[in-house]
Amino acid sequence: MTVNFEYVDVDISETLNALATEKLEKLFNRYEFLISAVVRFKKNENDHTKGKICDIELSLPGPRVFATSDEKNYEVAVRQTVNDLEKQLKKRKETYSIK
Repeated sequence: MTVNFEYVDVDISETLNALATEKLEKLFNRYEFLISAVVRFKKNENDHTKGKICDIELSLPGPRVFATSDEKNYEVAVRQTVNDLEKQLKKRKETYSIK
């Protein structure tokens, strides 16, 4: 499993890296056809209620899978983004019958 982290106008955080890696490992274990992931953390300065954005893009056979969340903190954004990705992966697995 390869996970690349990108921080856009945000300080690098080992805690966020560990949380995202832990959540993504569960997906990689459940869906063997996953190749890699790119995780981006961004901040939206214009949104004062939320503004913590997590984008995750997964590489796999066929079109890539992408999800994003905008929450009050990055931890919640990571969890929400991974949940959205899992829904997409379930549909993809059913559609293409990937074993």
